[in-house]
Amino acid sequence: MARYNGPRARVCRRLEYPVFESPKFSAMRKNYPPGQHGPNKRRSKLSNYGIQLREKQRIKYLYGVLEKQFRNYFKKASSRKGETGHNLLIFLESRLDNTVYRLGLAPTRRSARQLINHKHFLVNNKVVNIPSFLLSEGDEIQVRDKSKRFSIFQDSMRRIQGDNPAPWLTIDKSKLNGTFNNLPTRDEIPETVNEQLVVELYSK
Repeated sequence: MARYNGPRARVCRRLEYPVFESPKFSAMRKNYPPGQHGPNKRRSKLSNYGIQLREKQRIKYLYGVLEKQFRNYFKKASSRKGETGHNLLIFLESRLDNTVYRLGLAPTRRSARQLINHKHFLVNNKVVNIPSFLLSEGDEIQVRDKSKRFSIFQDSMRRIQGDNPAPWLTIDKSKLNGTFNNLPTRDEIPETVNEQLVVELYSK
């Protein structure tokens, strides 16, 4: 499936938000838009629609989903009980690639997607190579035995701190497996996005 492979720093500067996990994108050193004429341009004041659209783009890039996928998640979220914006983030957090990243088994969501595509993970003892696979309560995620010797997973063991990388997850570092204990609540999700703006955008 297609994924954005262009300059990531430009996206972060355009959206004024570090949508990629690498530390080099966390500091916005240039306070002007990307592009040839960026240094000579001031950031124009966004309309309400522009603010809502920017927030949607932030969430899309953050979780690495395409427009069609995002719309489908929103439709599912709006049909569930509870606040649509919260449901939307819960769906995105329940993706396998995001969970592998949250467990610390991959340094970024981008690398998590690649590792899943290459069949390095089992879910409930079955190989799953679909990054968008939605996990349910009690699902177990583990690195395949023949993959555990790879340096990226050895590095993960040294990098992971504690047994609860996120309130809704637990991990056994010695076995390189984790459990999706329950669906997260909005308060537990650390991303500082305003999902209500997306709800307002799609409600027009």
